[in-house]
Amino acid sequence: MSQLTDLDIAGARDALAKGECSSEELTSAYLEAIDAAKALNAFITVLPGKAIEMAKESDARRKAGEVGALEGVPLAIKDLFCTEGVLTTAASHILDGFTPPYESTVTANLWGQGAVLLGKTNLDEFAMGSSNETSYYGPVRNPWTLDGADAGLVPGGSSGGSAAAVAANLCAGATGTDTGGSIRQPAALTGTVGMKPTYGRCSRWGTIAFASSLDQAGPMTRTVRDAAIMLGAMAGHDPKDSTSIDTPVPDYEAALEGGVKGLTIGVPDEYRIDGMPKEIEDLWQQGIEWLKAQGAEVKTVSLTRTKYALPTYYIVAPAEASSNLARYDGVRYGLRVPGDDITGMYENTRAEGFGAEVKRRILIGTYVLSAGYYDAYYLQAQKVRTLIAQDFAEAFSDVDLILTPTAPEPAFGIGTKTDDPLSMYLNDVFTVPASLAGLPGISVPSGMSASGLPLGLQLIGKAFDEETVLRGGYALEQAAGFTGKPSPWWRS
Repeated sequence: MSQLTDLDIAGARDALAKGECSSEELTSAYLEAIDAAKALNAFITVLPGKAIEMAKESDARRKAGEVGALEGVPLAIKDLFCTEGVLTTAASHILDGFTPPYESTVTANLWGQGAVLLGKTNLDEFAMGSSNETSYYGPVRNPWTLDGADAGLVPGGSSGGSAAAVAANLCAGATGTDTGGSIRQPAALTGTVGMKPTYGRCSRWGTIAFASSLDQAGPMTRTVRDAAIMLGAMAGHDPKDSTSIDTPVPDYEAALEGGVKGLTIGVPDEYRIDGMPKEIEDLWQQGIEWLKAQGAEVKTVSLTRTKYALPTYYIVAPAEASSNLARYDGVRYGLRVPGDDITGMYENTRAEGFGAEVKRRILIGTYVLSAGYYDAYYLQAQKVRTLIAQDFAEAFSDVDLILTPTAPEPAFGIGTKTDDPLSMYLNDVFTVPASLAGLPGISVPSGMSASGLPLGLQLIGKAFDEETVLRGGYALEQAAGFTGKPSPWWRS
């Protein structure tokens, strides 16, 4: 057998079932890999003792004939999911020392299916970023590098730590959260698969909130099959979350073999933005040809309000963030910085506890919600959001899936966009529209840039039709035959 860390979720499941390795052996191999990859800064907290304990418990359950869908499979968890008794930071100074007395529903579902917790991955602070550079714990480095270049590349964000951990074989799979593209964009930049389910498919309970009407948990994996397996374990109705939808969770893995023959794939002209690199356009066209060759019909669709999606998102999301982050005041948990009185303590704690990007978004959000501006900005943005959702609804009356690029460029250098927030925000231009409409989407690694970096294609589907999205993603994956792996420079 090859190295144990070469096993993806499906491979680990099969190897464990055949007795070719134990969960304890598999978990130990991943822990060794994590220890050797500190240069990536992919993890905030590693849990060797807890991981081995969970692995031993899994091996005992397997011996007793109790086998969950992810029995014994080691996973990494984005440090936005509350984990009982385990430090949970949202990559923010303001949550120093916070250990939740409860477990998020998504992670509880994973442990209920036998998964093993390796550790908590790094992210942009409170999931606010597109490069994983806003973390209080420092930037994550993309495992991929430019040949001969010393400067590190970003892994995308906000789920950059999870994406880097998956790409570098530091875990079998990882959780991410997607508010405006924070699963799909880092997946594209690291050559991995990232799936954003329909809003309401996975519970938000116990997941630290950024923008409540947009946040959605999803899997980050090496293959589409792994995404199907992991999503099946994560999803489900949760009475503790009023936005969780009470609808059955299909067998996503069984749906993969359905293929795309007979499906109609929409291609939106509005996604052909000015200045998009030719290699992105060429890959998009290649994706169209791959799907046609497998029996899909391709037709042009119109999403006329696409150009309004990004400005709409950067009104709605900061507005919700300013409200959600008001709870961090130094009184009940996390960081507390003394002041002359309670107001001074609030001000000092929030000034020291929040980073620059979080402060920027709180200020934007507070402004658009303030008296005199609510109607002009926030209310208008919500109306445009409705129109964007209507665009998708009209398009999906004629097509089954929509194919687009995932990101407008490959991974870029750490520090190259930190002083240009507008350029940073534009990295979400292809992912934000589906988020505003609450639709499922998947990014599949589909090619390489001229500079040797991975590029992804995105498929967007109808609400709660993750089965068709995964079918299309699997067909795209098979046609692309992407086998690229970063050279493990971090081990040297």
